[in-house]
Amino acid sequence: MPRGFLHCAARPIIAHLCSDGREPAMTITSELSAAPDEPIVEPRKSRKNNPEKTRENILQEAIVEFVQQGLSGARVDAIAERIHTSKRMIYYYFGSKEQLYVEVLEKLYGDIRSTENRLHLAELAPVEAIRRLVEFTFDHHDRNVDFVRIVSIENIHNAEYVKRSDAIKAMNNTILDSLGEILRRGAEEGVFRAGLDPLDVHLLISSFCFYRVSNRHTFGEIFQIDLPDESIKQRHREMICESVLRYLQA
Repeated sequence: MPRGFLHCAARPIIAHLCSDGREPAMTITSELSAAPDEPIVEPRKSRKNNPEKTRENILQEAIVEFVQQGLSGARVDAIAERIHTSKRMIYYYFGSKEQLYVEVLEKLYGDIRSTENRLHLAELAPVEAIRRLVEFTFDHHDRNVDFVRIVSIENIHNAEYVKRSDAIKAMNNTILDSLGEILRRGAEEGVFRAGLDPLDVHLLISSFCFYRVSNRHTFGEIFQIDLPDESIKQRHREMICESVLRYLQA
């Protein structure tokens, strides 16, 4: 029998050498010695990264930074600090601060256009469809001040970054298509004038809704009016609806 080993039919042997080279007493461990009722603990699985969630988090914090600092003053490391990540991670997803800004624009325009598509305007009578669209635009701009501010910043840059995005142009054409169809149906039913340009109507709706948010501080201070006041807000909401419908009337 080889030295250091002891054969046992049911018990494997674990032999340990002492530090001085002497053989210690054998430690015999039975396969049955482990408690059979002990639960088996699986190794913790590492949390998988969610690229889409990461991109969305970066975009949300980038909106805050661009709104507060503008494009020129915004810092990528400040955005990284907000979401506890690194600048390298942001550059990995977006390439540059300018490309991140373009994708912020695409997100904000995409949000309003995708919500418009869920209004089901084609299922409504023409007058009701226009009223719903005007009310939605008014409410969206009132509740999404960041959208108004980012668009204002982009106008300071003469739409330089909108020009870089085919997606923004494509997604905004959808509202003109929708408006054109409503105006066509309204003219056929005799409730709207014929020959109305959807772009003119879109401008009429957007200009009022946008201005009262973009200029609320200066306008409010000069004329001493509290534009966020609920009663004033509801009066203006009804006013723009009636103004648009009267312009469209046959």
